[in-house]
Amino acid sequence: MPWPFEREYMQLALVAGLVVGACAPLIGAFLVQKRMSLMGDGLGHVAFAGVAIGLLTDVWPIWTAMAASVVAAVAIEWLRTHGRTSGDLALALSFYGGIALAVVLLGRADASSVNSDSYLFGSILTVSTDDVRVVVVLGIAIVGIILLTGRALFAIILDEEGARVAGLPVDPLNTLLAALTALTIVAAMRVVGVLLIGALMVVPVATSRLLARSFLGTMLGGVAIGIGSVVIGLAAAREWDLRPGGTIVCTSVAVFAIVAVAGGVTGRRRLGPMFPTR
Repeated sequence: MPWPFEREYMQLALVAGLVVGACAPLIGAFLVQKRMSLMGDGLGHVAFAGVAIGLLTDVWPIWTAMAASVVAAVAIEWLRTHGRTSGDLALALSFYGGIALAVVLLGRADASSVNSDSYLFGSILTVSTDDVRVVVVLGIAIVGIILLTGRALFAIILDEEGARVAGLPVDPLNTLLAALTALTIVAAMRVVGVLLIGALMVVPVATSRLLARSFLGTMLGGVAIGIGSVVIGLAAAREWDLRPGGTIVCTSVAVFAIVAVAGGVTGRRRLGPMFPTR
């Protein structure tokens, strides 16, 4: 098979895909450990409502999706910690409310301006230089914040009450994680689409958990699997004329199946310290 990334559009797609392939499992590792794996799906539907707002108001949908998803992420976290709504119910409200609002707004938009498929299912092969710049900036911000707050976030997901006793700002950090999830979804919209981004946040992490012995190992393994899935998925999509977003996720799922069958793993490994002292 010839080198699939010789053309400029494939190179742009590769750059955007590598950033998302790294950032999605990076955030997903925290969500999986926190038992909020569906957070990506819930916020993805709200982000799609933001896309609909952008299409209706003739504003670049990236900005409206970012605003909608970040606001929803903060609201979900507030409902979970301060309201009478459980985490899964808050996610369900955002899940169904977001997609319903998107349908209503798209129905009001001019038919000629509606181009929602690229955000629903991804359109990585058509990303522009400006799209890639936005994705790279978001990716740098996400990685930088995780490097600065990773220990504190791990302490919270490991023992939230213990973290409160230790004096950590638990509520702001939980809100920060929710906002980072929203930013990751916005970065990934044009790569795999809002309907599939949840899978890219969870499946590589699930695969890595079968192999890793610590949370840090799980996180780094998930990033490696996410990046590998993007490269293989893009190459396969180019070679066999497939939809890239779906191919990337299918590759990730196939890796999980191979690892699970080959390893014969039937239970979870106990997660050790995120940052070993030795």
